[in-house]
Order: sequence, then C-alpha cells, then structure tokens
Amino acid sequence: MNAIENIKDFHERQKSQSFVSPKENGVVLGQRVRGLERVGLYVPGGTAAYPSSVLMNAVPAKIAGVKEIIMVTPPLKDGTPNKDILVAAACCGVDRVFLAGGAQAIAALAYGTEEIPKVDKIVGPGNIFVATAKKLLYGTVDIDMIAGPSEILIVADDSADPKFVAADLMSQAEHDRLASAILVTTSEKLADETVKELARQMEYLDRKEIIAESLANYGAIIVCGSRERACEIANKLAPEHLEVLFENPMEYIGRLDNVGSLFLGSYAPEPLGDYYAGPNHVLPTSGTARFFSPLGVNSFEKRSSFIYYTEDALCQAKDDIVLIAEREGLTAHANAIKVRFEK
Repeated sequence: MNAIENIKDFHERQKSQSFVSPKENGVVLGQRVRGLERVGLYVPGGTAAYPSSVLMNAVPAKIAGVKEIIMVTPPLKDGTPNKDILVAAACCGVDRVFLAGGAQAIAALAYGTEEIPKVDKIVGPGNIFVATAKKLLYGTVDIDMIAGPSEILIVADDSADPKFVAADLMSQAEHDRLASAILVTTSEKLADETVKELARQMEYLDRKEIIAESLANYGAIIVCGSRERACEIANKLAPEHLEVLFENPMEYIGRLDNVGSLFLGSYAPEPLGDYYAGPNHVLPTSGTARFFSPLGVNSFEKRSSFIYYTEDALCQAKDDIVLIAEREGLTAHANAIKVRFEK
C-alpha cells in the first residue's frame, strides 16, 4: 500500500484542468477535460508476472477519471489467475478481470466479444506478439505506446561504486534476453571493476542465463573522456532508464533531455522507480524518449475545446476569416461566415 500511495501522490499532480476563458466582447472559449470511458489493461503472465504494472497503469487511470478498467491477464498453467496480480487489481480499483493473454486478448479488447467489452484504449506491456497486435490495432483503439525490450543506461565517473553499477545493469538485463544494459563512464578503473562485479554477482542470481545472454548481445561498457561527452551519448541514445552516478548528479538534470525516467545518485537505483517511488515505470524505449513521454494521468484523459461568439464578435472577425478561407480556396467556408451578415 505504501507503493500505491506514492504513485497516487505523484500522479495527482499531473491532473489537467478544464477552463473557461471569457472575453470582454462576449466571446467564451474553453477546454473540457475528462477521463476515457473504458480502458483495457494487459498484464503479462509469461517469464515473469508484474503486479507492479497493474499499479502503474490503474492508479493514473483512476485519477484521470476513467469510468471502467478492464484487465486481461493470461492464466497460470493450472488455469488459475496469478494471485499477486489479482491482489494488485483489487487494491487499485480494477473493475473486471478476464483470464486471456496474447495477441488474441488485445484483439478482444479492441473489438469486443460476447464476454470482454470493447475499450477505448489499451495499455500495458507484453511480448512481441502483444506489442505487434497493439501496433496493428492503433486507430481502432488508442494505445499507450509500442514498447520494446527494457533498457538501462548508466553514466558514471570514478566516484561510482562498481558493485552498485553492476547490480543496476543486471536489474534490467534480467527482464529479457533482448534487454539492453549499457555503462558510459569516464573511468577505465570503474569499467574494469564493473566487469568483475558482473561476473561475481551474476552467479547467485536466479535469472543468470537470461542476464548473461542479454549482456553478451546487447550490453556494452563505453569509456569516454568527460562527463559532458557522457551526457551527449545519453541524449543520443535516449534511454528508457538513465542512472546518473556522477559526483554531483543533481547538476545534470538540465543537461539530460532525452530520457524516459532519470535516476540521480547512488541511492536511487532503477528498481526504486519500477516499484515504489511514484513516477510511472511505463516508459518510452528504443530511442523514442526523444519524442514520447512516460505514461501518466494525461494518457487517460481526453480534451474538447468549446467556442461561443456573439453576433458582434463574429462581425468583427468576419473579414479576417473570409480572407483566410478564400486564400485557401474554400469558398464554402467563407460563405458560412458571409451568409450570417447578408442584408
């Protein structure tokens, strides 16, 4: 429950406000913000089940005012649901749960079935089949993002502890054989000691085979000449998770623009963000942090604008509107204005 409270506290600050903007000439402009009607939440149940994904998706959806959250999750081999996922769903106010998984569950949410209702948006992580189904169905429904394998980038200087660096790299490598874990450092000594720590710590971890394959194929240690150069590399890679293990990490917040979530200092490891701190762990991957943002309350909101003009106000604006419409060759647009002032 502590994690849920932290997530609620962070996301409550993201709520958008409706507004009304009256003008002296009688014009009224405004925006209406409200939550989506129904959202589908996919929760994986494959190589690892993620109750934390329920928290990170359902809590901001509820804050946004979503009226109904439909969760789909694959059953265990014995046909029963994962109990941890069900507890998380109950704690977060998920309305209905269906035991279904894979691309077929995504299709069911998008189109509806006799039992599973059609939703307006689908969120939540999944394997390549789930991600591809979401991509193909975008437009029929909205989706959160097309997320690739998890990734972490650590920028570090000689003040960093190699034990921490190695542990944090492997915390992401264990997600998936395709996960990416990269260290960019100004210290050759740290690079060498991190390699030793990786080998030592890996031996007592349950998912060491996945970690080893991930690091061998998608891991890297890059030694560069300065912290500034490390920041340049980070901005170019635009990682999902970025840990800053520099001597004064807070100084670099304004220099790191392309990142899903930023972790500052030796005692803000990436799992803190996955489970507990409050910011969302549904983040852009594969370099898309250049233009995508983390999942949040506004991911579950929709906005409509409204316009009210008096006759006098429209009369004052009519010549400008007609000029623009006629320059664009849209004479029916111009006529819709002109006809209101014909004598």
